[in-house]
Amino acid sequence: MDFLMSGLAACGACVFTNPLEVVKTRMQLQGELQAPGTYQRHYRNVFHAFFTIGKVDGLAALQKGLAPALLYQFLMNGIRLGTYGLADSSGYLHTAEGTLSPVRSAAAGGLAGVMGAYLGSPIYMVKTHLQAQAASEIAVGHQYKHQALTEIGQKHGLGGLWRGALGGLPRVVVGSSTQLCTFSSTKDLLSQWEIFPPQSWKVALAAAMVSGIAVVLAMTPFDVASTRLYNQPTDIQGKGLMYRGILDALLQTARTEGIFGMYKGIGASYFRLGPHTILSLFFWDQLRFLYHSYTK
Repeated sequence: MDFLMSGLAACGACVFTNPLEVVKTRMQLQGELQAPGTYQRHYRNVFHAFFTIGKVDGLAALQKGLAPALLYQFLMNGIRLGTYGLADSSGYLHTAEGTLSPVRSAAAGGLAGVMGAYLGSPIYMVKTHLQAQAASEIAVGHQYKHQALTEIGQKHGLGGLWRGALGGLPRVVVGSSTQLCTFSSTKDLLSQWEIFPPQSWKVALAAAMVSGIAVVLAMTPFDVASTRLYNQPTDIQGKGLMYRGILDALLQTARTEGIFGMYKGIGASYFRLGPHTILSLFFWDQLRFLYHSYTK
């Protein structure tokens, strides 16, 4: 039941934040491996990107990739939050004195994230390809034309479906461990300080807001590199033509675009990850509370 509640919570958040994921993906691919000032900026900021995509591609384009995004969120976060929830309820995350262990919490969050992300990697790749697709006048990055996993599988085989999976894992390890560790630690502290009434939804909401800030700061460079790894063009064997792996993507981006290139789309990442973190963790916490209340 933990896995089902976790998946549903993530899907609920995804419906609201997917347009921000589209904007974030486009901004991360804009000016790929080009020095600042040498390319046309189709998307100047988050709000301009929203307006431009809606005007040129149509409003429906802001929900591009929603189907694979929902499937990925249900699979990835169902496994991630569900596994973490089981570790929490079994007492693994707490010390013998009953206090939350940040090290155990971060380790459990990272491991749970790796499991979910690796299994959901093919779906995430298709989502990235679909969200990058745009009219030629505002297109950024490589433009894939396929629409389904079957097309990738037929062209590049089973290995092609998991292209970029290993490169995407650091992104999830950093993001998941930071998210779940800061959420649990902040929630624990707020409960100890008795700032809000016991079992109040405000505790989960405040903890999720703190967690969202931490995730954006820690995860964005890995998120930029992961997006580019998934979206890079490939040869007939399905091997990437631009990057050899996550480290190569980070180094090339930093060398060509500067340190700020590694934080491209951070505004969109904040507006997307912040609400998504808040909504998914809030829904997850409330669903678990209602389930445990009902089954007592």
